[in-house]
Amino acid sequence: MHEQPDHFIPTHQSLLSRLKDWDDQESWREFFDTYWQLIYGLAVKCALTDAEAQDVVQETMISVAKQMPGFKYDPAIGSFKGWLLQITRRRIADQLRKRDQAEALSRLPPSDEKTEPLSDQRTATVERIPDPAGEPLEKIWDAEWQSNLLHAALERIKRRVSPKQFQMFDLYVTQRWPMDSITTTLGVNAAQVYMAKLRITRLVRKHVRILESSAPSRSAGR
Repeated sequence: MHEQPDHFIPTHQSLLSRLKDWDDQESWREFFDTYWQLIYGLAVKCALTDAEAQDVVQETMISVAKQMPGFKYDPAIGSFKGWLLQITRRRIADQLRKRDQAEALSRLPPSDEKTEPLSDQRTATVERIPDPAGEPLEKIWDAEWQSNLLHAALERIKRRVSPKQFQMFDLYVTQRWPMDSITTTLGVNAAQVYMAKLRITRLVRKHVRILESSAPSRSAGR
């Protein structure tokens, strides 16, 4: 199996440091690929539509980009995970606010009648972001975060091991094919499948541990 050294695994801290350079398209692509599903997933679970959730992803990325020039690593302030949640939560609130305004406009009477300003017709949107299934937003975010780390780790490993090794792992572990179907389809034996499972499982745990433990800290911002 063609494994790459650990320095090819982009950590939160090293990746965010590279984002200071707005022209570093590869790093921005890496950041987007790593976190867009996490942000989108939370937005959808907060009852946003597909289009609204996509806007949340875009606006969150823009907010991160605006803060990168002054980004400083400070473990005494707060976690990267919490910082990204605060930005995402505000962008979700923005979408709910836009929806409220659109609905209020659609209910406006003829223009010659007086109405209250839109700002007076709505409550504080951030305070009423729905908690899916009655669970706190932070709990949903934590679960999505762990799932996203696993997905990110698998994507990196997929690019760094042989296609056949990853296919054996995917069919056996992810898709749960019977062993005889895998060996017949791929022309391998059971020992090779088990070895692929052991090696890639070890790599997944290693990548997740590195991604999780290396998260920088940052004060929450808009």
